Amino acid sequence: MRAIDLNCDMGEGFGAWSMGDDAAMLRIVTSANIACGFHAGDPHVMFATLAAAKANGVQSGAHPGFRDLSGFGRRAFAKVDPAEIERETLYQTGAIAALARAAGTAIRHVKPHGALGNLAQEDDALAEAIARAIKAFDPALIFLVMPGLAMERAAAKYGLKAAREIYADRAYADSGNLLPRGQHGAVIHDAQAAAARVLAMVEEGAVICASGKRIPCTFESVCVHGDTPGAVAMAQAIRARLEEAGYAIRPMAEIVLA
Repeated sequence: MRAIDLNCDMGEGFGAWSMGDDAAMLRIVTSANIACGFHAGDPHVMFATLAAAKANGVQSGAHPGFRDLSGFGRRAFAKVDPAEIERETLYQTGAIAALARAAGTAIRHVKPHGALGNLAQEDDALAEAIARAIKAFDPALIFLVMPGLAMERAAAKYGLKAAREIYADRAYADSGNLLPRGQHGAVIHDAQAAAARVLAMVEEGAVICASGKRIPCTFESVCVHGDTPGAVAMAQAIRARLEEAGYAIRPMAEIVLA
């Protein structure tokens, strides 16, 4: 049976403030990208999310981002120092790994968040800084990347296992990267439209851009954002559509390391 992973960004609350329905999402997805305290999350939220992922049989991963709580890590900076990003990625990964150990689980992958991830998809120096941080911490960790872009190249250069993902709820530019969130149509809200689009990309083996352009590629995972309205319904629709088409939904490590 063909297999694919569903991953979701979560653990994105902070203190008394919460975001998304992590409990519901953890009953649907198979891998969780958990905020590490820089763009969202705190030690209590991180620990609780790791424990809940373990209880649901969901793979946990680190979701490091820019040090930007007020902007939720989605604001791009004019100048980014790769050496600084390397150290900050290592710092965040180490923090969540320690909490995972205390929760009786472990992180298995790393996925950069928001503006950091978007920049690193197009900047080889930044992508390589993140890859070096992952390799320094644990070369067995999976690097979750977008196909055909800088982070996939960095994973190959540093000998890291890569899981390639497509986005269910985001539109693509012809470059293969995501359209900026401020651009009309960049975020997809209709659950059934998103599910049909995901199945089309999986069946065609291609990223389908907003323009209609197809970029042939392979991928192992589908990302659903947990902070968008209707995220749970969208994740349910996508999982149902994939399973109806004969796909088994499995954590990314089971697929990548098979």
